[in-house]
Amino acid sequence: MKVFEGIGELITLSGVVKKSGKRIVEKDLGRIRNGVLVVDKGRILWAGSQSMWVRQRKGIPGISKAKKVNLEGRTVIPGFVESHTHSVFAGDRSKEFEMRMTGVSYEDIAKKGGGILSTVKATRKASLNHLTEDLKLRVNRFVKQGVTTLEVKSGYGLNSSSEIKMLKAIRSISSPKLVSTFLGAHAIPPEFPNAGKYIDYLIADTLPKVVKAGLADRADIFIEKGYFDSVIGEKYLRACRDAGLDICVHTEQLNLTQGYQLAIDQKAKSVEHVVQLDAKGISEMAKSETVCVLLPAADFYLKMAYPSARKLIDGGARVALATDFNPGSSPTQDLSLVGVLARIEMGMSLPEVISAYTFNAAKALSLESEVGAILPGYSADFVVLDDGWDRLFYSVGYHPVHSTFWKGKRVF
Repeated sequence: MKVFEGIGELITLSGVVKKSGKRIVEKDLGRIRNGVLVVDKGRILWAGSQSMWVRQRKGIPGISKAKKVNLEGRTVIPGFVESHTHSVFAGDRSKEFEMRMTGVSYEDIAKKGGGILSTVKATRKASLNHLTEDLKLRVNRFVKQGVTTLEVKSGYGLNSSSEIKMLKAIRSISSPKLVSTFLGAHAIPPEFPNAGKYIDYLIADTLPKVVKAGLADRADIFIEKGYFDSVIGEKYLRACRDAGLDICVHTEQLNLTQGYQLAIDQKAKSVEHVVQLDAKGISEMAKSETVCVLLPAADFYLKMAYPSARKLIDGGARVALATDFNPGSSPTQDLSLVGVLARIEMGMSLPEVISAYTFNAAKALSLESEVGAILPGYSADFVVLDDGWDRLFYSVGYHPVHSTFWKGKRVF
C-alpha cells in the first residue's frame, strides 16, 4: 500500500464520470486542493483532501504500514489514454511527406504504390524482433508524456502471417496497458483483385487465427472510397463481433461515405476521424453511444478541414482525441500538438480536451470503468505534473509531465 501526499491539486474527473463524458465543463474535473491518494494492489483505494484524510485514515486496515510518497505540491491527473495509433510498422515515408508538400494528393500517392501499401512492403519484410523493438521505443515515448493506456493497430501486414506478426509484437509488451486492434481491413493488398475477395479471405483465414491466439481486443476497418464500402464493412464487422471482438470504424476522413451509420448500426465502440460528417451525421452521432475519436494531427498533416468538434459536443456526442500516430498521414507522437490543435482549430475547451484524452478515450476502448479517472476501484494510473493542469495543451512541445504511474508503479 502507498499513500501519495503533498498533492497540490488532485484532478479526479469525478464529474466527467457522472456525466459519462458529455458536455464537460471545468467543475466536472473534480478538482481537490491539498489532495491525498491511496493505492493498494495496483488500484485506487481512496482519494480526497488532506483534511478528509486526517479524519478517515484510521478506518483503513493496514494503513499504518503503508509507504508514504511526498509529491511536493505537484498536480496529479489521470493517466492519458491514447486511443488511436498505428505504432507498429517498419519503413519510412518521409519522401511522401515531401511529395504532399509539393502538391501531390494522398490519393495520388496511394495510386502510385505509396501510402499504406508502401509501409506494407516494409512491414512484411521486417522480423518480429525488429517490429517489437521499434514498438517498445515508440511506447516509451508515449509513456514519457503520461500515457498509461495505449491502443495499437495492426494493418500494415494485409496477409495472415504479417498481421499476426504485428499483433504478436503488440501483445509482447506488458507495461503499460496496450489495447490490440486487428486492422486487417486497412487497405486492399495487391494480390487480391477486389475488396470483396480480400474481406472473404480475412473472415475465413486471418480472423479465426487472430481470435484463437487471443491476439486482439478489437477489430477495425477503413470505410472510404478506394478502400472498403459499407456493404462489405457490415459483413466484416458482423463476423468480427460474432468472434467476440469489440469493433470500431475508420470513416468519413476523406469523403462522406455514410460509414458512421454503419458504425452506429453495428454498435461500434468508436468511429474514427469523422472529418466529413454532415448535419445529419453529427445529429446521429450525438444521439448514439459510439464515441467520436478525433485526430486533428492527421488533418493538420494532410492540410484538410478539421472535424466539427464543437457541434458534436454541443449536440451531446462523446468526443475523444488521439494522435493517429503512423508513418504517413500523422507521423507524430506529440500529445501537446493534438491538444493545441483541438483548442485552436476545433474550438474545444481545456476541460473538454482533458476529458477527451482520459475518460472519453477510455470509453472508446471499453475501459471507462477501469481507467481515465482517479476514483476508488480504478486502476492506479496517474500522471504527476510539474505545472498546473491549466498549462496543459497550451504550448506545442511543452507537456509538463514529471512522472507517470501505472498500477501504482512509477514507469517514468
